Amino acid sequence: MGTAPETLVSSVAAVDVAGDGIGRIVQPADRLLRPAPGPMLRAEGQSIPRVVEGYIWGGMTSGGAAKAAWALLFPFSLANVAHWMLPPIPSGHRLATRLGLANRSLLRLAAVLLTMLLVTQAAVVSLDLLAAQCLAPGSACLARTVPDWLREAYLVRPLIGLVPVLLLIYVLFRISCVAWETEADHAVANPPPTPPNARVLLPGTNLVADPDTPTLRALHLLAALSTVALLPLGGPFHVPRGGLAVLWAGALALLVVALLGVLLLDDPRGAHPVRAGRWLRAALGPVTRRVLLGLGYVLVALSAAAQDPLPDKLTGTDSTVEALAAVLIVLVVLFGLLLVPAALIARQEWRGRPRALRPWAGGWMAAPTVAVAALLGGGFGVGLAVAVRKLLGAPDKLPEGYEPVTLLWGAAAVLGVVAAVGAGLFAAYTVLRLRSGRLTDADAMVRLLHTGGAVPVAARAWRSAGWRRAHLHHILLTGAAVLSAGAAVALGLRLTRPVLPVWTGPLSAIGVLSLGVLAGALLRAVYNAARAPRAGRQLGVITDLACFWPREAHPIVPPCYAMKVAPELAARTVEHLREPGTRVVLTGDSHGSLLVAVAAARLLNSLDEPDRRRIGLVTVGSQLRWAYCRAFPAVLPLPAMGALAGELGTRWRSLCRGTDPLGGAVTTWDQQVYDTELLGVGFRADGTVGPLSPATRAPSGALVLGLDHWLPDPAAAPAQGRRWAPGVQRHANYTADPEWDRAVAMAAGLDPAEPTLGQLDLLFPSAP
Repeated sequence: MGTAPETLVSSVAAVDVAGDGIGRIVQPADRLLRPAPGPMLRAEGQSIPRVVEGYIWGGMTSGGAAKAAWALLFPFSLANVAHWMLPPIPSGHRLATRLGLANRSLLRLAAVLLTMLLVTQAAVVSLDLLAAQCLAPGSACLARTVPDWLREAYLVRPLIGLVPVLLLIYVLFRISCVAWETEADHAVANPPPTPPNARVLLPGTNLVADPDTPTLRALHLLAALSTVALLPLGGPFHVPRGGLAVLWAGALALLVVALLGVLLLDDPRGAHPVRAGRWLRAALGPVTRRVLLGLGYVLVALSAAAQDPLPDKLTGTDSTVEALAAVLIVLVVLFGLLLVPAALIARQEWRGRPRALRPWAGGWMAAPTVAVAALLGGGFGVGLAVAVRKLLGAPDKLPEGYEPVTLLWGAAAVLGVVAAVGAGLFAAYTVLRLRSGRLTDADAMVRLLHTGGAVPVAARAWRSAGWRRAHLHHILLTGAAVLSAGAAVALGLRLTRPVLPVWTGPLSAIGVLSLGVLAGALLRAVYNAARAPRAGRQLGVITDLACFWPREAHPIVPPCYAMKVAPELAARTVEHLREPGTRVVLTGDSHGSLLVAVAAARLLNSLDEPDRRRIGLVTVGSQLRWAYCRAFPAVLPLPAMGALAGELGTRWRSLCRGTDPLGGAVTTWDQQVYDTELLGVGFRADGTVGPLSPATRAPSGALVLGLDHWLPDPAAAPAQGRRWAPGVQRHANYTADPEWDRAVAMAAGLDPAEPTLGQLDLLFPSAP
């Protein structure tokens, strides 16, 4: 989110003390911008010196034109995220292993088709719409700008049509080559490749780089170049005559090699390079990849030169776009069907858990994610073509398959407006009901934490936040279902080609407007983000969420910052642990809690026992349990979270508010109030799961149940020596609560009334 360094470390100024400028480690600074000590920590009846450090990773997700343009690859990122949403594979289960292999293969094929679809839709705009139709000799389009003699010059129109597409392919290549380098030493570096979707003992230990990324990147680019080479020749389904047939056959052969290569990389993590994957990795070495890409560029140039002058309408664009869309739809449907038995087999992992602890959609969430990726990718291309045609002001012809897409998005826009109106009416009714002041049994925790007039205010915020956390995935599934149903109708209309009723005309017009607005708004957002840092931070929120995951299903996505942040944080921790008597507390706010959990797991795997007892963990406003464990059951399974709790014991503390719509409890669930006591189930200090002792009341008024600290919001009164934040804070200003220091002391292994050792508090910025 572009968190400022001074905001992160809660000071008026901050200064870098380590890092390479991309991953920045900062400390509070005095007036001369020198590192200053943090506030003293009261524990064990005395004041303990403390150093506060923050890690800034905003430079990896926002700032500059290049990072702003990453937003255009959001469909690719969704396809890549879907890989990490796959359900876990039980150890030794053959059917589950084969289903996992099939699902990963289908994901990779869908990803390469997304790349081909993007490049083909770009070619529809530049090669067909602009070069072939608009700039045709005698056309009224741009007649005052481009004279006829220039339109008839040799290779002018092919160059105008192909240069933007080749530039796009080059940009995709450059983006896929970017990787954040880490300065961490070998002891805490990223682990080696592991089997995909296998059970992990600690959270995030299978979050590693894919050694096949260079090969997948080359295959994606080769498929894109082959598709572009086929378009001037009539597409893959039309065999030209004469010498053009040789070029057509060569381009088709390269396309088959690319698709088979993507399919035959049987293990995308390289952990078990057997069968076809073994010889394929040897055959597709660096030299072979360069030769294949060189052949692809040569074929594109030859096909353009051989078709000069370009015809007034390229016959291959319509069939190619529709074929890619059709195959992509088939793959998405097949992926969703095969994911059902895989999720059912994986249910043994979470059978018997409360509903709030089970994976979203029963472990099937990857299917709607891929569907949305495909629909967004296709919709953006159609919207771009529609917007360019309107901009040129010419009645140029678009592929026939674009009309059902406009109808789909028009219907989706209308349904979205209807849903928004319904949600608004429901929200108004809910507000009126909440303002009535009536409290229910569900508000018992509110009454324990608040008194007087703060009770109804807090109760309204609790209900609103709880509803958002409980139904976020339902909203996502509903949106994906609406778009998928519309896609099915659009596909049926394209296949049957019926005479559409008159009333569908406005829907198609609304769809054209919606797609044009979609493309224009996204391009404008990227342009503004490149010029204005504030707008860049808004797009940085998207990349914070999408670019946490390493490249797997799709290699052409922004680089994974977790592969740099986690090892560098662990290395910094090891550096401080070299000083005798120092204890290190890793504190992660919001999305930062995921990073510190992964870093803590790697430290526990690399440190000896005495040093492991000197590290602690504080998660603040975290989505670990209610979102990440449920969306990514193979990467952050609940048993792995319990193992982390067992390793750290009482040195893991979690700060949460019931009013926080983004963060929630991490180590406890099924909370209930009996008489005047708060009870619940959760992780015990030894990592086992079971009923917990009744919550205790902290001096700040917080309720401590197990390892979770439930903070009152709004706070009852200002605390001496603490910054005052009046009103309901929800997801903000956790550091202003007096319970912050108490949780840090407990995570350091110190009684809040008694430390004798120095400690270090490492903070992470928040991201929703």
